[in-house]
Amino acid sequence: MSESDSFINEVSEEVRRDRLYAFFRKWGWVIGLAIIIIVGGAAFVEWRKAQAEAAAEAAGDAILNALTVEDPTARADAVATLGTGDTTGRRALQALFAASAAQEAGLTSEALAQLDALAGDDDAPPLYRDLATLKWAMLGADEVDAQMRMDRLSGLTLAGGPYRLLAQEQIALARLEMGEVETAQSLLTEILGDQEVSPEQRQRVEALIVALGGTLDAG
Repeated sequence: MSESDSFINEVSEEVRRDRLYAFFRKWGWVIGLAIIIIVGGAAFVEWRKAQAEAAAEAAGDAILNALTVEDPTARADAVATLGTGDTTGRRALQALFAASAAQEAGLTSEALAQLDALAGDDDAPPLYRDLATLKWAMLGADEVDAQMRMDRLSGLTLAGGPYRLLAQEQIALARLEMGEVETAQSLLTEILGDQEVSPEQRQRVEALIVALGGTLDAG
């Protein structure tokens, strides 16, 4: 390499260095700020995640402690003082726990009111709303009109519903209350023919059909 070529390379390198320095002098603060935002944002996300996990653990511990109270009335009071939670799913679960505790304490009307409120809460996850409706109908067998229970349960019997067979069983029981024995037997027979029926429900339905004077398919 000639001396002139070496001199040109040195000058070019110096120019590039000067331009780089000028760039950092002008825009370095922007780059630094971006780094701070990125690092700070990641740290904030991790902090929020840790806070949420800690809150969830605390809420879970509080629920478990309340549910382990031996006296039913005291347990219902303990669950009722838990608060509403900070997510729709957690609020729905606590409402179900509260209703169960009230039921065990003999506070049927209170339990029905809690289940009815959850069933009508549009913000609650559909799975919990449907479960609340099913439990409301089951618990209200002696207090709620049979037709009203059937009307509420009808939406749960749609294909693919997680509680459709249990809802159909409750509708059959409501039909029996109304004296519609043949209709009830037909609904119960349909349950037995469904591949998704559980062994426990099959046993209940078979016993009920026999008690009603019906016969079971030997196949």
